[in-house]
Amino acid sequence: MADRNIIRSLVVETPSFPGNLGKVATAIGLSGGDIGDIETVKVGVASTLRNITVHCDDEEQLEQVLDGIRRLGDGIRLHAVSDDVLRAHEGGKIRMKSRLDIRSLADLRRVYTPGVADVCREIHKDPEKARHYTSIANTVAIVTDGTAILGLGDIGPVAGLPVMEGKAALLDRFVGISGIPILLSTQDPEEMVRTVKNIAPGFGGILLEDISSPRCFEVEERLKRELDIPVMHDDQHGTAVVTLAAVITAGQNAGVNLKNAVVGQIGLGAAGLAICRMLMDYGVKQVIGADKSTKAKERLWNIGGETVDGLEELMERADIVVATTGVSGLIREEWVQKGQVILALSNPKPEIEPDVARRAGAAYAADGRSVNNLLGFPGIFRGALNAHAKKITRQMLVAAAIAIAECTKEGDLVPHPLDPKVHQAVARAVEKHA
Repeated sequence: MADRNIIRSLVVETPSFPGNLGKVATAIGLSGGDIGDIETVKVGVASTLRNITVHCDDEEQLEQVLDGIRRLGDGIRLHAVSDDVLRAHEGGKIRMKSRLDIRSLADLRRVYTPGVADVCREIHKDPEKARHYTSIANTVAIVTDGTAILGLGDIGPVAGLPVMEGKAALLDRFVGISGIPILLSTQDPEEMVRTVKNIAPGFGGILLEDISSPRCFEVEERLKRELDIPVMHDDQHGTAVVTLAAVITAGQNAGVNLKNAVVGQIGLGAAGLAICRMLMDYGVKQVIGADKSTKAKERLWNIGGETVDGLEELMERADIVVATTGVSGLIREEWVQKGQVILALSNPKPEIEPDVARRAGAAYAADGRSVNNLLGFPGIFRGALNAHAKKITRQMLVAAAIAIAECTKEGDLVPHPLDPKVHQAVARAVEKHA
C-alpha cells in the first residue's frame, strides 16, 4: 500500500494577477498528477515564483504534467524540476546522537571512565537494571533482508535501507523510540533467526520489515517463541491493525454490523492473512478469502477462515470486501453488490476505483491512499515498551486498531497519520492491554 511512485518539486513562475495559479493546478490535475505542498518563493511586482510538489504514478505521467504546464503560455513558465526525495535522503535520514553534553573532564568521568564502571557493576549484579541505566528499554531493531521492499520486491537489504531509516525517523518523531536498522545478508530463515537472537540483548523490541512470504511467518513465529522481548512483522500486523481500524469505520459509515457481517479478503499473502486473523480476533464471525495460491488458502483454513474458488463467488457472499493484491482493476464493476462495503487498498491503483464501486451500488468504497502503517507501529511499540511487555499479543493489536478507529473523524476512513494524538492513544491502549 505504497504512495504514488514519483515526487518532484516544480519551480513555476506565474504573472501576478488572479487565476494563473489555478491554471497551473488545473493543468496538473488534467494530466493525472496530485498536488502536494505549494511554497511561495518570491512575490514580485510582475510575477510570483512558487515551488509546487507534484505526485505522479510514473515518469510518463510526470512528462504529461510538465508538458501541460509548458503549453499554458500567457507568461507562465516552468523554470526547474527537482527531486526533493533524493535530496532529502543525502547522507541518510538518521544518526546516533548523545543525550548528554560532554564539555569537561567531570562530564567525561561521569559518562565514561572511571564513573561508568559503577554502572556496569550494578547491571552485572542485577541485569534488569539495564532497562533503567541503558538505552535498551527505548531501542528497537528494525530488521530486514530486503526481499519485499515497499512494493519493489527483492532488491536486497542495502537498497532497502532508506525504508528502514524512514521507519527509524518515524519512531523517533512520534513516540521517542530509537530505531536501529539491521540489514541481513541472508535469506535463510535459520540463519536469520540465529542472527537476530544473537543481537537481541541490546534491544527492547524487534520490528521485522519487508521480509517476503512465506519465510516471514517462520521467522516471526520462531523469534516470538524464543525471545523474551516484543517481536512484530509490520507488513503483517501493522497493516492488519490499520486495516481493521479502516474496516470498523467503514462499517460504521455504511451502517453495517461488522461482527455479524461476512467479510471477504482478496489476497492471502502476509498482509491479507494477518488481516483475516485480526478480523477474527476482533469478533467477526465469518471471514472468507480468495487467492491463487493453494498454500495461502491452506493457511487461512488453519486459522479458522473459509476459502472460495473465485472472486465472483466472494463478491456475491461478502458484505464487506477488503482487497490487498496489488492488481489494478481486479474487481469488476458488475460483481459489486448493492449496499456492499469495498476497501480496495492497493496503491497506486486500487482493485476497483471507489467512484466506480459506488456507481455500481456500493454503500461505501475507498482506496488505500490514507491507510498507512504509520498509524500503527510507533504506538504499538511505545505501549509495549512502556509496559515492559515480553510479547505483542493479538489482544494488544486489536486494542491498537480500536484506538485508531476511535480517533477517526466522522466521514474519514482513518485519522491523519501525522496526528501525534493518534500515536499517544494507540500507545495507551496497547500499554493497558499488555
